[in-house]
Amino acid sequence: MTDTQPASTAIVQVDRISKRIGSKTIIKQLSFDVPQGEVFGFLGPNGAGKTTTIRMMVGLMSISEGDIRIQGYSIRSQFEKAIRHVGAIVENPEMYKFLSGYRNLVHYARMFPAIGKERIDEVVALVGMGNRIHDKVKTYSLGMRQRLGIAQALLHKPSVLILDEPTNGLDPAGIRELRDHLRKLTREEGISVIVSSHLLAEMELMCDRVAIIQSGQLVDVRQINEFGRGEGKESVAFELSSPERAEALVRAEGLAYQTADERLILELTKDETAEWNKRFVTAGIAVYGIRAATKSLEDQFLEMTGRDPIA
Repeated sequence: MTDTQPASTAIVQVDRISKRIGSKTIIKQLSFDVPQGEVFGFLGPNGAGKTTTIRMMVGLMSISEGDIRIQGYSIRSQFEKAIRHVGAIVENPEMYKFLSGYRNLVHYARMFPAIGKERIDEVVALVGMGNRIHDKVKTYSLGMRQRLGIAQALLHKPSVLILDEPTNGLDPAGIRELRDHLRKLTREEGISVIVSSHLLAEMELMCDRVAIIQSGQLVDVRQINEFGRGEGKESVAFELSSPERAEALVRAEGLAYQTADERLILELTKDETAEWNKRFVTAGIAVYGIRAATKSLEDQFLEMTGRDPIA
């Protein structure tokens, strides 16, 4: 492989990677891409391989098979060129607590050429720490230390920010702040963000897409707004005067359905929804209401992973 940067539409390309430790395969042929400016979520039950994958992405663990490319550069064969485009926090950000936030950033900036005061001030503004940046880190809350860690990871203008369980220990206000800052980064800096978390409701609010892995294998990758929908279909709940008679009509057509709280739930397209509304009324069944019954990310996650515990 040459040092020439290959053309690519994706900032991150995970290409059929596997990880073996002894005779045990931890990650099996895992592949996904992350384009510019996307918040990409990484979910999986206990022991699924999320942290192992992230460690391979940042060079903390070797790859047994396959490759990971950052901005077209191979982590395996062009590590220095690839890692130059990565900012990461794996586990908790480590800081000198006796120094101010600003002095921590100055100290870290010395490891990179051409990072001056202007860039430090820029990242401080990006993470919203202007009022506290000159206070000592030992006075910071966990949420503020997390934001300082993100500022540190952004100093060298990476293309992708990788965060492993960044919401651990944060209160609801801290989680919301983090979510807002990540959105700001993708919008204003064009950075791609890869984030792993066990807080499914927050991932639903934070991410554009999510990848779900189980036992080291990819289960699914999809847009957040596609959860709960099939190909052109969505879950539709009918509130009816006679759910039992409606069920009989649906069974006669061989359609799958669910019932909940006197409602009949079907997977239908828009046209099919209108048609079934008409059929119920024609059959003398009053339709009191029709509404979407889209499953949450958590419901879908539990279905896909067999209701395994989340890590």
